[in-house]
Amino acid sequence: MDKKNALRTGAVATGTTLMMLLMSSPALALTRDDGDDPGPGLSVGETLGLFVAAPIVLFLVIAAAVMVLDRSKDRVKQQG
Repeated sequence: MDKKNALRTGAVATGTTLMMLLMSSPALALTRDDGDDPGPGLSVGETLGLFVAAPIVLFLVIAAAVMVLDRSKDRVKQQG
């Protein structure tokens, strides 16, 4: 029964995804609207820094702050 349910789930998920992709309209990003004033594009370095490096650095800062500020007693080995 597990294979049958897995196949059914996969088929439903695939079908739903394909239907959503086929029924969605294009974003029309190339068509300019009135009042549209886009700024200059980002370079490759700026894009990688903004969307790759910045989230990684932010994650590391938050993880370090949590580890430094964690003062739970159950993790501290008591000398005895």
